[in-house]
Amino acid sequence: VSGVPADEVNQMMMESVTEGESVTLFIFHTGVETNQQEDIKWYFSSTRIAQINGALSFICTDVQCNNGTERFRDRLKLDNQTGSLTITNTRTTDSGLYALKIISRSSSREKTFNVIVNSVPAAERDEVKRNEGESVTLDSGEIRKPNDVMTWFFNDTPIAQITGDPNKSCTDVQCKDGDERFRDRVMVNQTGSLTITNTRTTDSGLYKLQIIIGNSSSFSITRSRTKLSPTVTAIASIVKLIMW
Repeated sequence: VSGVPADEVNQMMMESVTEGESVTLFIFHTGVETNQQEDIKWYFSSTRIAQINGALSFICTDVQCNNGTERFRDRLKLDNQTGSLTITNTRTTDSGLYALKIISRSSSREKTFNVIVNSVPAAERDEVKRNEGESVTLDSGEIRKPNDVMTWFFNDTPIAQITGDPNKSCTDVQCKDGDERFRDRVMVNQTGSLTITNTRTTDSGLYKLQIIIGNSSSFSITRSRTKLSPTVTAIASIVKLIMW
């Protein structure tokens, strides 16, 4: 690997994910121990993308570390306890070598991660393009039955769910493990289709729909599916949303 010493290549950590998923580069997986007196810096293509110092008086990610560098645009999360780095809503352009540098008063140590982000095959996804500020509806493409459970995910986070029980349906932060990214900008109708209003460029990415079919031991559909139990089948489809 160009620019990486031979002994470092042998110790390189490998991570492979599918576009749209999150990946965490764990420091403790490297065998390198850290303490609270050390500075931790992350680099991608020789550009510093994250840093935390031992006193926690300085923490930065992406553009906070380098003005004008917005490759990741709020997609980096730095664990201030461990120094591990998480990349959310990954893109194929995130593939490459990530260098970890741990610096103390007496020494410095380095580790390299090779991250591979695999694209989703075109046959397995639909692509939707919208201008910022417009609304977009992602059709479920299925006829929902009363016992079906439909869940929409963005960046591995549930953003909407509809079930046979209206009291158990949810959107955004109402969903378990949900967050406030969309802040009342998502709606799901009775068919399971998802509408995002007042779209933003940060809404770009992969949206996954999971459908759990109740009271059925088999299900025939031309999409990938995973059989969960004799009475439950799950199918998944992927939509790529691009904001202009």
